[in-house]
Amino acid sequence: MRIIIDAMGGDLAPREPIRGAIMARNEFGCDITLVGQEPVIRKVLEQDGIGQLPPGIDIVNATQVIEICDNPSTAWHEKKDSSMSVGLRMLKEGKGDAFISAGSTGALLSAGTLIVRRIPGIRRAAVAPIVPTGAGGAVLIDAGANAECTPEYMCQFALMGSFYAERVLGRKNAKVGLLNIGAEPSKGSELYKQVHAMLTRAGEAGQLNFVGNVEPTSLSSEDACDVIVADGFVGNILLKAMEGTASFLVKGLKQVFTTNAKTKMGYLMIKGSMGGFKKMIDSRETGGTALLGLRKPVFKAHGSSDAYAMCHAVGKAVDFVNAGIVDAIAGHVDSLQLTAEEK
Repeated sequence: MRIIIDAMGGDLAPREPIRGAIMARNEFGCDITLVGQEPVIRKVLEQDGIGQLPPGIDIVNATQVIEICDNPSTAWHEKKDSSMSVGLRMLKEGKGDAFISAGSTGALLSAGTLIVRRIPGIRRAAVAPIVPTGAGGAVLIDAGANAECTPEYMCQFALMGSFYAERVLGRKNAKVGLLNIGAEPSKGSELYKQVHAMLTRAGEAGQLNFVGNVEPTSLSSEDACDVIVADGFVGNILLKAMEGTASFLVKGLKQVFTTNAKTKMGYLMIKGSMGGFKKMIDSRETGGTALLGLRKPVFKAHGSSDAYAMCHAVGKAVDFVNAGIVDAIAGHVDSLQLTAEEK
């Protein structure tokens, strides 16, 4: 298996993508291609005393870089020799099994849609991170790619998320919930009422396991749903609220445990258990977020990803490829279309 990494994407590029690639090669054993400005990559390797890259990692030169200030809709076309554009073309041409970038989300979505292209029949690709819940995590879809949605888009999100949860998280008959302000079917905007009705019919037809509306507060329960469906605007707010809350909790607990000698002693006694909690809410553990609905696996890493996060993004990409998610979605497009037609 070969994973293609955008070496120039992200706040800490190219050093952290390079280091993450080396870590991932050692941990997962997959081949890796770093795409970016080769002279810059070589200079960083020299500065870090690495010298030569390990066997299994190579470099493909790309002379341009998509910056955060570039127009996300057109940057991939205007900078055809950017690390993102070159890497995605390599993926399309079968020169790798998955592509990872910590660069602009908008540019990656636009370039992925127009270079790699969507699976025939899929209306919109969606960002689908795995977020922490009381049930051990859930797929949140969409988390920011589509601020404005139709009921058809959201029903496709539900089915794509269901395949992802079943094959990657191991959730047999994954429970699909519609994020809303209340559990009753009558709650929410007209869009959400229509989506609820369509997902109810899809559930009755055996296309997915729809459990109804879910409120954010219910996600902490042990029987929380496995797939959280939302439009990109609402989903992105939930994702950022969860990230902000996690950061607040970590800082708050640190202040509590460093108050005095007694609290420091208490921390030492529970340090092992706290490590597991911190790992559960650490965004670096997630690594990468899948863009579901494209013909090839494309992953978005956090813009501030360090080597550890990039390594875990590679791990997520490897799991995704091995699970055959793209083929699973492509093989069920007819049922996705049927759901939309029944609205």
